[in-house]
Amino acid sequence: MVFDKTSEIIKNEEFLNLDNFLSDRYVVLKLENMNLSGSVKHKPALEMIKEIEQKNLIKKGQTVVESSSGNMGVALAMICAERGYQFTCVTDPNISPSNVNLMRAFGAEVISVTTKIDGGYVKERLRKIDEILTQNPDAVWVDQYSNSANWRSHYKYTAAAIHKNISDIDFLFVGVGSSGTMMGCQKYFEEHLPHVKVIAVEPEGSSLFGKEIKNRNIPGIGGNVLPKIFCPEVADDVVVVKEKETVEMCHRMAKRFGFLAGGSTGTLLSGIEQYQHNIPAGSTVVAIAADSGSNYLNTIYDQEWVAKHIE
Repeated sequence: MVFDKTSEIIKNEEFLNLDNFLSDRYVVLKLENMNLSGSVKHKPALEMIKEIEQKNLIKKGQTVVESSSGNMGVALAMICAERGYQFTCVTDPNISPSNVNLMRAFGAEVISVTTKIDGGYVKERLRKIDEILTQNPDAVWVDQYSNSANWRSHYKYTAAAIHKNISDIDFLFVGVGSSGTMMGCQKYFEEHLPHVKVIAVEPEGSSLFGKEIKNRNIPGIGGNVLPKIFCPEVADDVVVVKEKETVEMCHRMAKRFGFLAGGSTGTLLSGIEQYQHNIPAGSTVVAIAADSGSNYLNTIYDQEWVAKHIE
């Protein structure tokens, strides 16, 4: 197949059977790293850009801005480069150096805030977005935290692909950050397969489900600012995972399955392992692997970084 635009290359039906990850249960990873921009964020980034285009809110040469810990920024940088828009990503020190380099390779401006508020950087990132919009009124903020195109992209693509390929699913484990993936999948399965249990997984220190705020160092999952599109009560249950357990799982996955998991994927899989006593034998479990670990070689897979940052 020949594509006209890089953004059109969406790989949405790739799954990996994790044989014997849990005894007597079928565990499958949905491989979102196969998307051309490298993560699950490709789909919401594309749908949000298409929406502002359809509403005639942007033209070539204008600037798109967004707050991101990495993957959304990379996806938007790629799509904006393809379509002739400038892109500014507001991020923080937890971002992987590889993702910064990727965005800059696509011509993006990367601004990193340094002030932590309530254990995280999101509030300061959003304050910086407001500053940029004041200075540049023509800039367009896609705002993944309140944009319904975020969750609708996962209803349209992610959940529909899971249903098509794994029709006997019993449990869906999903990480929560902007909450688009969970909200879109939950809405889809509520309508099409209401028996499916949607289990949210967040890192220790994230307060999206009302837990205690603590310092976090692994990007891409969790948060301390409630997104407007987020309804925490729709999750059937919540699992909290320590960052040390995330790192250990990532290393185990690489050595056991030959799969380099990113931080959110390691968190999900650790959550499944922690939750296994609530999963009946014979159940089919799907976890959404948001990205791969290739962009985290200098962090999660670097022993010096782990020793310095992970308790």
